[in-house]
Amino acid sequence: MKNNGAKARVARPKSRASTDWGRLRRASASSIRKGIEADPDAHATDTGFWKSAKVVMPAPKEIVTMRLDADLLRWFRQHHGYQTRINAILRAYMKAHDSV
Repeated sequence: MKNNGAKARVARPKSRASTDWGRLRRASASSIRKGIEADPDAHATDTGFWKSAKVVMPAPKEIVTMRLDADLLRWFRQHHGYQTRINAILRAYMKAHDSV
C-alpha cells in the first residue's frame, strides 16, 4: 500500500480515571443537581465574584532540549500529561527557592 503522506494514528492507552460519558448522558437533571449539591468543592458564584474575575491567558511554553536520566523520563512518561507534571514540579521548586 502506498503512503500518501498521512500520519498514522497511535492508539493511546486509556487513563485510569476517565469520564463515563454514557452514564452521564443517562443521568437525570435532578441526579446531577444532587451530585453537585453533595460536592463540597462545588459552590455557586455570586455577583461579587464576577466583578473581580479576570481572564488570565497562559504564558506560551518554550521548546527546550534537556538531558534527563532515562529511568526518570521513563517514569514520567508512564502518565498522561507528563510534561505538564514536570513543569509543575519545576515551578514548585522555583517558588520554594525564590529569594523575593
